[in-house]
Amino acid sequence: MKKEILKIEKKSIAEEMGIEAGDWLISINDIAIVDIFDYRLCCREEYLEVLVEKADGEQWLLEIDKDEDEELGLVFENDLMDNMRGCGNKCLFCFIDQNPLGMRDSLYFKDDDYRLSFLHGNYITLTNMTKADVERILKHRISPINISIHATCPKLRVEMMGNPQAGRSLDFLKDLADGGIALSLQIVLCKGYNDGENLDKTIYDLSRYIPRGGAGCSLAVVPVGLTKHREGLTQLEPFDKESCQAVIEQITSWQGKLLKEIGTRFVFIADEFYLKAGHPLPKCDEYEDFLQIDNGIGMLRAFKDEFYEELAHTKAFVPSEKITIATGVAAAPFIRHLAGKVSQDIDVVAIKNDFYGRHITVAGLLTGQDIAKQLADRELGERVLLPSSCLKAGEDVFLDDMTLEELSRKVGRQVIVVDGEGLDFVEALMA
Repeated sequence: MKKEILKIEKKSIAEEMGIEAGDWLISINDIAIVDIFDYRLCCREEYLEVLVEKADGEQWLLEIDKDEDEELGLVFENDLMDNMRGCGNKCLFCFIDQNPLGMRDSLYFKDDDYRLSFLHGNYITLTNMTKADVERILKHRISPINISIHATCPKLRVEMMGNPQAGRSLDFLKDLADGGIALSLQIVLCKGYNDGENLDKTIYDLSRYIPRGGAGCSLAVVPVGLTKHREGLTQLEPFDKESCQAVIEQITSWQGKLLKEIGTRFVFIADEFYLKAGHPLPKCDEYEDFLQIDNGIGMLRAFKDEFYEELAHTKAFVPSEKITIATGVAAAPFIRHLAGKVSQDIDVVAIKNDFYGRHITVAGLLTGQDIAKQLADRELGERVLLPSSCLKAGEDVFLDDMTLEELSRKVGRQVIVVDGEGLDFVEALMA
């Protein structure tokens, strides 16, 4: 299970020892390296025996003395140091199945790897896991783990996920919970399937695994995302204002019960439900530790509170130039309200999603082509602000592969990306 070394960091231990790009790492302290977790665990030791195979097949056993936190300087092809596990499910709500043809290859890959769950926040389903995988998670203390549950009724979970293993794989939850792994759980809510009484059952069942006080465990309920590209897929109904309000009332009731019973609200509602229902956001302390903020749970509350706090410490300021903010339909009224606290000369444009369809209203699924088209005939002012969620993580590229530079050229204005915090928003408005 040797691992090819892609490159060597300058002035590192590896460079000093004569290890080169193209060499192969075979073992450390006689332990075969499966992935990054084995590698990190072994490298904590201050004395290492590193077995390396050179390009000509010669093997070197290198003895290394180092500080505990000192890196070797080896760089591998990917940060997992292993192949990613794919998903074997056929979920009736899968968003990837709703992508149109012609997008970049990575947008069609369905990962279901518990290691990526820890490293990048991906959600897994447990259906491809074994007892050995659970033991490995416990051994390496891989926590938290993000898990998509959807339903705890085995028959319903099998139906929704299109996998006969889907019901039995829930047995691993108890092993993980008993082992002290923080469980970050998720329900993608689909009308007529896992809502209503089935949602009640799932919330109750999952709350039985959670230690008193939560211990870093939480459950997110998010609405199913439905694009216009659903030919041949199961017919699903989107959530409207009334059904969103019903979900809020149902889950709020559970929060009160669980807070009294186990000391945590445990289950939290996606911001999108509040926006669509026109319902006020919960107060900051009602999100407890914001454990699922990266899943769209409490992001708007944190943003709003940070915005007002920063505004209170900022001198009175009115932009000398007109500013345009482009965002998704769902968040546009929210952003418009906040922007109005700074100046009435800030134009907030709700970009309709023609690429995926009008049921998709979040900013994170907007494309460059939709933004460019809908800003084309507007009086934009001097600059355009855009939430960073529109772009691929770490890159200036939209879902349709248009670059930020291309968008700026198309709209004839500088397009400035704003990170998803209230502080960044105030600073961008006042720049």
